[in-house]
Amino acid sequence: MKKMSVVGVLGLLVLLSGLGTSMASGEEVLMMATTTSTDATGFLDALAPQVKKILGIDLRWVPTGTGKALELGKRCDADILLVHAPEAEKAYVNAGYGKERRRLMYNDFVLVGPPNDPASVRGTTIEEALRRIYASSSVFVSRGDDSGTHQKEKELWKAAGIGNFASLPSYLETGQGMMPTLDVAAERRGYTLTDRATLAKFLEDPKRAGSLDVLVEGGEILLNRYSLIIVSPEKCPKTKLEAAKRLTDWMVGPEGQAFIEAFRVSGKQVFFPDAGGPQ
Repeated sequence: MKKMSVVGVLGLLVLLSGLGTSMASGEEVLMMATTTSTDATGFLDALAPQVKKILGIDLRWVPTGTGKALELGKRCDADILLVHAPEAEKAYVNAGYGKERRRLMYNDFVLVGPPNDPASVRGTTIEEALRRIYASSSVFVSRGDDSGTHQKEKELWKAAGIGNFASLPSYLETGQGMMPTLDVAAERRGYTLTDRATLAKFLEDPKRAGSLDVLVEGGEILLNRYSLIIVSPEKCPKTKLEAAKRLTDWMVGPEGQAFIEAFRVSGKQVFFPDAGGPQ
């Protein structure tokens, strides 16, 4: 695994500054800042060997929320971003921090909660479900970390017409990634919003299976779209532009899209090719 902590990546980038290649392997090192779901599901662990074999790129990454990934890009601490908050991504590119944004893949968000569903949200719309959770003062666990999932959650509360959701006494923020947030939701018998890919990995663990049910799903509003953004060399002159473009072109091309199509968690497809969709 080439996963690194945020602190670790800063040290590595200082070490590699100006070199452009991995001294040990002679292969070009490309640093990606990415959402936690692509790491937690094993997607990047499966992708990296293919990228090294086909493109000669040593792909390394920092799993964090989309908001923090965009900040890493602004600070020139990454060459390329793999994120899932379209409005924040567009603002990032329009502000000149990203050279190119390409749609890559999608899955969906789902609302999960305890199987006995104390707020009776099963089968409703996501807006109605949030209203019932709020009205019943049921436990809701939020990532609270400005990730793409957290940004989507806030968008959904707004769509439900509830502006003061954070005032709910049973509204909990973990400030952590999706997997630990799911653990807290299961332990507290609460509800949470999750991407379906991380949920599949979570439920793969026999100790976690059955702890949370998918209660609300479906609809355009719950689509979860992932994009690649190359960090702008105008803002960050040391960006590995050529390597980032080669990776992007491969990922949105037939081979990369076929890789996404074939990737499985517990035998289930959890990401779907999306490069052909509107950018």
